[in-house]
Amino acid sequence: MTNKTGIASLSLLAVLIFAAPASADTLLIDRTGQLNQAAVPARGASMAQVQARYGDPTQRLDPRGGQKSQWPTINRWFYPQFTVYFERDRVIDVVANQAMSTEIGPKPAIR
Repeated sequence: MTNKTGIASLSLLAVLIFAAPASADTLLIDRTGQLNQAAVPARGASMAQVQARYGDPTQRLDPRGGQKSQWPTINRWFYPQFTVYFERDRVIDVVANQAMSTEIGPKPAIR
């Protein structure tokens, strides 16, 4: 392959790559970066504080864990925009929920 042929091949390859149609999938992780941190419960907040600020959750799943003292009880509360995870009675994480069925994100919680 000569140098000119190699450059022409690379140029053609670059054009084909950039001319490919864009994907229409929306990744949940892209949207979570836009989630306003002031609009979700802060880590360390109590269940009472979360309920006072955001109201009753749309669903409360049964607690998991707690069989041994070193395994804390984990509670999950669902709100329309996010799910709150509690260790005992304190927030340990907040996760954005899928907004649309076409959005690619984590699998639904085990119920």
